[in-house]
Amino acid sequence: MISLAGKAALITGGSRGIGAAAVKLFAQAGADVMFNYNKAKEAASELEKEAGRHGTRVEAFKADVGRHADNKKLVEQTIARLGRLDILVANAGVWNIEDLPIEKMTEAQWDEMMRVNLKSVYSIIHFAVPHMIKQKSGRIIPISSTAGQRGESFHTHYGASKGAIISFTKGLATELARHNILVNSVAPGWVATDMSNPVLATKAGAKMAASVIPMGRPATAEEIAGPILFLASDLANFLTGEIINVNGGSVLCG
Repeated sequence: MISLAGKAALITGGSRGIGAAAVKLFAQAGADVMFNYNKAKEAASELEKEAGRHGTRVEAFKADVGRHADNKKLVEQTIARLGRLDILVANAGVWNIEDLPIEKMTEAQWDEMMRVNLKSVYSIIHFAVPHMIKQKSGRIIPISSTAGQRGESFHTHYGASKGAIISFTKGLATELARHNILVNSVAPGWVATDMSNPVLATKAGAKMAASVIPMGRPATAEEIAGPILFLASDLANFLTGEIINVNGGSVLCG
């Protein structure tokens, strides 16, 4: 089992899906964990209790990570409660179920996707990095997507936001390496979570997933959390600027 004993982690979007799976796995590995929720207070409270059974400190904090001021408070709260910040998982994001052709996409729809999926990643990293520089170490793990690698028709704003995260990861990796801060991204494909189950749970959605994923099924949230844990661990001490593809073989790229 990978050990994160003595480490302090902050996971955004931690109240459900991939984020919640990462909170549980990090706590099981011995890390103290702070995670944010925006609206799902009840789910966050349940997650605090469940993940906290492993004996580490697990705390939820209400924050809209698309807001710069909220991210400042979230990082400050993490430092105040956990004493330091060793690992940041920038996971919060949204995806629209309905197809949205570019000629029908409004400015508001574009801006909201970028605010939640991209600005949130920049913003939380902006406030976390000074603490990591001061302690001369850190791990930053933004969550991107296969949509950022191949594009996604009728969801082009989502693909654009995730493609930007991939580029952001690579630029930050070279910028921050001199401070012993490693930056790597995990890029999931289809994952059976609350966000995508409305599509995957349909007959057409299940058929689509089986046809485009060589392994024949979408991932579970836990199967994405595992590679995130690896990147946070000492097993990845010489890895930076990489995009770890976790997609069952659906998108094959270097």
